[in-house]
Amino acid sequence: MIDDKWINETWEKIEKKLSRVAVSAREKLPYTTVEGVYDNKYEKEARAWTNGFWPGMMWLMYDATKNPEYRKTAERAEELLDKALYEEVEKLDHDVGFMWHLSSGANYRLTGNKKSFIRNFCAANLLAGRYNIKGGYIRAWNFKWAGREDTTGWAIIDCMMNLPLLYWASQETGDPRFKNIAMNHADKTLKYHVREDGSVNHIVQYDPETGEFIQSHTGQGFEPTSSWSRGQSWALYGYTLSYIHTKEERYLNTAKKVANYFIAAVCDDWLPKCDFRSPKDPVIYDASAGLIAANGLIELSRVVPEHEKDMYYKAALNLIEAITNHFADWSDDTDAIITNATEAYHFGQKHIPLIYADFYFVEAMNKLKGFNTFLW
Repeated sequence: MIDDKWINETWEKIEKKLSRVAVSAREKLPYTTVEGVYDNKYEKEARAWTNGFWPGMMWLMYDATKNPEYRKTAERAEELLDKALYEEVEKLDHDVGFMWHLSSGANYRLTGNKKSFIRNFCAANLLAGRYNIKGGYIRAWNFKWAGREDTTGWAIIDCMMNLPLLYWASQETGDPRFKNIAMNHADKTLKYHVREDGSVNHIVQYDPETGEFIQSHTGQGFEPTSSWSRGQSWALYGYTLSYIHTKEERYLNTAKKVANYFIAAVCDDWLPKCDFRSPKDPVIYDASAGLIAANGLIELSRVVPEHEKDMYYKAALNLIEAITNHFADWSDDTDAIITNATEAYHFGQKHIPLIYADFYFVEAMNKLKGFNTFLW
């Protein structure tokens, strides 16, 4: 059972592990582990969409503990990301929010660093530049995804978590165009990604000339009509954040609808499968989906009417407790904390540590400890 004692003991375990790896992995942008040691995604792909979660996690730890080692590592990671911003800018996509809002954005908001503001504002302009004016959506990738046709008209549910970068840009500059782009994309996503029952499509293809819906694609789930759990969590947390930034009731209602679906799909044991509508065998978990959802549920519990708060908050606690009990590794044998995250149902690695699983675990524990460092 999660109580203050459990929270404090778990936070101590997090500090013990991360205070060590913050130093040992200072020159890295980790993605997963190899024989227990963090790899370095920077060496292979400086523009990887996951490269902001490491500095984001370091900023969470620094704000909570004021240990300068976390800040040093976060600042070094931000410097490493400059290669992507200045040398690979044409290859960047919709995930620049993950990359810079959690690194440069966090630095600016916590320390006032002007260079970090510039980096984050550049990222916001890059994301705004992906907006299809006629279509009303933000384009996803720049390439032929998984060997398929051109992705010019493709949008994905993941982008909902990148919209806070645009809300931030409007708040900082007083220019509503960034917020308007974010809201237009959220509205288009609400119409074509979010199904009536609260499940979501991962990928939706539009006609890039007219914005008309063409079809949905499988993406990282089991099939086009299934329910990829991490996509569910992106929508849950993403619409909650859009409500926090805009106070538009339609976003709150959408977050609740997706949350209710997620809770119903996972409440048997609170261990999220990679896809909620996949065959029973093989059993493929994705711990990251549950931790993303847990953060969204905590934030959702803070903005819903009083009689709904407990339902969402208790669901978040159930997810955190189950995932910690089954998938946390506190040993010194591995740099990562959370195991059993999965890249995709049909491809990629399964049941491995992934840096964003650790990030969202630390973020959730940061909330439970009462630090409430808000990076979004």
